Amino acid sequence: MSRMDEHLQARVISQLRQDNIRLWLEPFTTDHQHIQDLADRYASVTGFAVDVVRSALEIIQSEAVMKGEGNKEYKETSVATLELHLPKETQTRKAHFKTKLDITAHELKKEISKQYGLQHFNLILKGKTLAPEKRLGEQNVKNNSKIMVLNVSSEDERNEMLEGEKEKRSEDEGVQRTQKGFQILSERDGSEDPATTPFLEITDQKGNPLQIPDTERKALIMAMGFHEKGRALMKKRKKSSALCYLLRADEQFQYDIITHTHVPQSISVCLSVCLSFCLSVSRDRVCLCCSKCDSAILNTVDNFAVLQLDIVWCYQLLNELSCLDDAKQRLQSAERCFQRCYGDQQSRLQQIKVHTGGEDVLFLRLYLLQSSQAYHTGDENRASLLLNKVQELYGQLCLDPEKLNQLMYLGFSDQEARLGLRACRGNIDEAALHLTQRRKEKEEMKEREREKRRRRLQDINTLVELGYSKRDATKALHHAKGDVDKAYGILLDRAEDQTAHTPDWTGASNASLTGDEGMSQSPPSSSSEEPSTSSDPPSVSSPLDEELVNEVLGDIPRHEEDYLDLSLDEEQELIARLRSYLEK
Repeated sequence: MSRMDEHLQARVISQLRQDNIRLWLEPFTTDHQHIQDLADRYASVTGFAVDVVRSALEIIQSEAVMKGEGNKEYKETSVATLELHLPKETQTRKAHFKTKLDITAHELKKEISKQYGLQHFNLILKGKTLAPEKRLGEQNVKNNSKIMVLNVSSEDERNEMLEGEKEKRSEDEGVQRTQKGFQILSERDGSEDPATTPFLEITDQKGNPLQIPDTERKALIMAMGFHEKGRALMKKRKKSSALCYLLRADEQFQYDIITHTHVPQSISVCLSVCLSFCLSVSRDRVCLCCSKCDSAILNTVDNFAVLQLDIVWCYQLLNELSCLDDAKQRLQSAERCFQRCYGDQQSRLQQIKVHTGGEDVLFLRLYLLQSSQAYHTGDENRASLLLNKVQELYGQLCLDPEKLNQLMYLGFSDQEARLGLRACRGNIDEAALHLTQRRKEKEEMKEREREKRRRRLQDINTLVELGYSKRDATKALHHAKGDVDKAYGILLDRAEDQTAHTPDWTGASNASLTGDEGMSQSPPSSSSEEPSTSSDPPSVSSPLDEELVNEVLGDIPRHEEDYLDLSLDEEQELIARLRSYLEK
């Protein structure tokens, strides 16, 4: 079936729904004149010839009747109907195939080979090759699933199978490495040496740490980590791999975020990688906007919307038309989330951020994806209206190269210049002031962090001079939330408790307690000298752990608004393509 035939059928289906007409019921199934009358009416609406429209109606009717019968059969017998898209060499390009879903893909291939005389082929579902050894149900094959039957040579089939297995192993290993890396970072709580060990903390938009329960903090970091990894792969145009990570991020957001997390009433909070100079190197979005979160949280952050846009954009780049229904739901979720977070006419966003033009790129992508989805489901009027909004925004977001050069001449990076101009809607003077103010705020934040770390190291040294190991002092200070007197009390209490249960002080000095119980213990000493590092408990971090941490940190962007810095080149291509479709 050609793209134009698919589009005509989509338009006719849209018109049938609008008119509330069910072709699989009487009188349409018994009186052909009713079909002819519909063909005459819809021909004038769509601009296609009457006989072409009638043919489309008959195909739609036949498939609807068949689908209804198949649904009934599946409900009664668990025998599913698969829609096979066969190679062009076969007489029938599309066929409906009956099967149970508890068989393997290899068994299904044998049945298809027997029925259609095909020898070497792969089965493709939503862009992914079905693994021969796995059962259909395990691979998300469902009743009415559309499966492409792709012919390959015997050598190609063998090579593709080996390459597919290798790629799958590589992808699985990549996901596991990413998960492990962010898990290590999420478990670091700042109790390690703050001058040398990076850890992740949740902060507000100004860089101030937020007090979030440890369980929720870990879940947020893991979810954000997968999202950033997916975005990094999209930049490298590794679309299939990117989608894998984005969907994992969606799972984390949907199922792992605890419902009672409290977040201040702001548009977003930040994931900061804290190093010796408190370099904030991440975007400022944390999604708490899932079905399990309470209503207060749903009104505060926009990360869920951004993630949904990224997933649907990935669908678009992969040309996954089979995901249209899922795309529609995700875009609706994104739009609702933006509405809750930004308020009517972006009123709430403007209260928090003076310069809000940068967020326009998100709405451009939202409207563009909605336009594409509307076109492919036959709603040309809505597609055209949305595309007009997109083109208006695109004109506003296109940047003057001369203004960019002027800002870069003032010492701003190309990314800063783009983000600043868009934030200020092209006003170069406002952009320069805005970027200067942002730099000042960041430097002040870094200076506060440097001072906080200086005081922290001073407090650690104070406790070390009292005879405690550096590791114990650091952990105690962390548990005391920076209060050196409370930290000293914690160390005294634990030393007394250790003395009561373990008379051997030497043994106690190398003990390590984990979990909520806290830290390893060493007895106080009258010496004011810092104990040698050899007396400290060995670090639990291995070279492999550090390698994984460095890998995932490499995927976190260096600017907090990196997600707003879109070139719009791909968007421009899609705009032109949709406009050409609509003009036809």
